[in-house]
Amino acid sequence: MSNDDKLIDFASERDKRIHDVHEKRLQDVRQAFENALPLGKTRKKGKPKKR
Repeated sequence: MSNDDKLIDFASERDKRIHDVHEKRLQDVRQAFENALPLGKTRKKGKPKKR
């Protein structure tokens, strides 16, 4: 009863699932930081022109 077509590598499937969970958490944290500390366009402070 060796049917190689339907074998599932549980370790690799678990790794994919764990990666997806961590990626979702990372995206949530990034979104929270963007909401708390929005990154606006920074103005360059140049030297004033001499007259």
